Amino acid sequence: QVQLGESGGGLVQAGDSLRLSCAASGRTFSVYSMAWFRQTPGKKRLFVGSITWSGGLTQYADSVKGRFTISRDNAKNTGYLQMNSLSPEDTAVYYCAARMELGDAYDYWGQGTQVTVSS
Repeated sequence: QVQLGESGGGLVQAGDSLRLSCAASGRTFSVYSMAWFRQTPGKKRLFVGSITWSGGLTQYADSVKGRFTISRDNAKNTGYLQMNSLSPEDTAVYYCAARMELGDAYDYWGQGTQVTVSS
């Protein structure tokens, strides 16, 4: 089992930056990758990006490429989502998630953190 907890959300203005954190506990040594998703009311939860826990390989949704950066600190068992040049379209609840094997579904989820970007 892995427990995840996000922090760092808040209200910012368009063009600002924000960094979200995802603290992991439990069987973190078994984590294959961590991902970030976001969701707005009435919409599906969308993939933002991911990072492999050991190799640090990243993937991003086209909508955030060049603006968002995912990183991790293995010593702290924490993942990060650095968001730059934020726009109102980035307003959402952001979730981190983890999976244990390549090809697995993301079975472990945090509670989410709200990011609101005002124009």
